[in-house]
Amino acid sequence: METVLNVNGMSCRHCVNAINKAVGALDGVRGVMVDLNNKIVKVEYDEGKISLDTIKNEIEDQGYDVG
Repeated sequence: METVLNVNGMSCRHCVNAINKAVGALDGVRGVMVDLNNKIVKVEYDEGKISLDTIKNEIEDQGYDVG
């Protein structure tokens, strides 16, 4: 499954790296692509291993707002 999330609060490369590292480390996530200019995060994941809510919560735990 692939989803695109609108993420507010990202402003620099540190934000991109933080989200890539945190979400990419989750079991069941196959890929993460952060688009800083458009404030979106694309995530490819295995629905059988991880839920979308878990991914959203991880991004929010890093200090960003998933809209």
